[in-house]
Amino acid sequence: MFKGCFTALVTPFNDDTVDYEGLGQLVDFQIKNGITGILAVGTTGESPTLTWDEHNKVIENVAKKTRGKCICIAGTGSNNTAETLESSKHAVDAGVEALLLVDPYYNGPSSLEIRREYVAPVAKTFPGVQVIPYVIPGRTGAQLLPEDLAILSRDFDNVNMVKEATGSIENMKHTRVCCGADFTILSGDDGLTFEMMTSPEIMASGVISVASNVAPGPVTEMVGLLEQGNRSEAKKILSALEPLFGLVTIKTKETTPYGEVVCRARNPLGIKTLMSVLGMPSGGCRQPLGQMTKNGLEKVLEAARKVQSDNPEIFKPVSDFFAVDITERLNSLSSIKDLYYEEY
Repeated sequence: MFKGCFTALVTPFNDDTVDYEGLGQLVDFQIKNGITGILAVGTTGESPTLTWDEHNKVIENVAKKTRGKCICIAGTGSNNTAETLESSKHAVDAGVEALLLVDPYYNGPSSLEIRREYVAPVAKTFPGVQVIPYVIPGRTGAQLLPEDLAILSRDFDNVNMVKEATGSIENMKHTRVCCGADFTILSGDDGLTFEMMTSPEIMASGVISVASNVAPGPVTEMVGLLEQGNRSEAKKILSALEPLFGLVTIKTKETTPYGEVVCRARNPLGIKTLMSVLGMPSGGCRQPLGQMTKNGLEKVLEAARKVQSDNPEIFKPVSDFFAVDITERLNSLSSIKDLYYEEY
């Protein structure tokens, strides 16, 4: 059973090319700080904008770095089953322990089709590797339902967990009812991990985390405390981390010549912006993702400054590993240069 904290690792760029040296540093940072496992090239790793050659090479690099040190999960899902099978074969050959399959996006298959024409072929082809469906309808416009997840779990020994990012507590509870007590539910939403792990009707076993890109130790410790049933100590860490959990999607109101609009900076833009501010290798996001608005950047800085002010131990491992002064970087104009649009 997979349980604990797994980092949905960003893919760092340098002048819009994959920064493999930076990638290695990020993996080493995660391992040093006790992460359970690393997800290479999930959607946080910008899988939609990587070429398949880049995609495969990132997985190779992470699998090699993590071997014998922590679990490696490869994001190999797409909206094309043939591509998913090809990418999954490459990942399995590289030595990963699990494959993460995001629900097919845009073409919108039914839950029945996702089960029969997408997850089942992968599970059948690679019986020795864990297959983890990733259910996130807000991003994909499709959803593998708990009932079909239960059928997959019944029919395939290597489909016994899910990354649950529906945001629906009721869907999570229904997944537990359908799939049974031995089925593993991993949170796909940092902000819901505490509730998912403490709810007797959900009983999540951990999280595939975005915030652990900058705070792997604290997120892992929180999950470990929850596994032990120590809610009070876990709650203290949760309170320290909560400002970071709001960076997955940052909403701001912006003024245009034609009126006010709501702007959403979506993952991984917020976390990569923070990583750049902190002095970690991340680079920007690939188009069509771009930059924060000035208001969005202020929200990132506000959250990070609160963490640094109230709980400086959260960022201390970043300071130690990357040899940076966190307080200075959070208050330096040079740290935020080129990280936001000057005007809407």
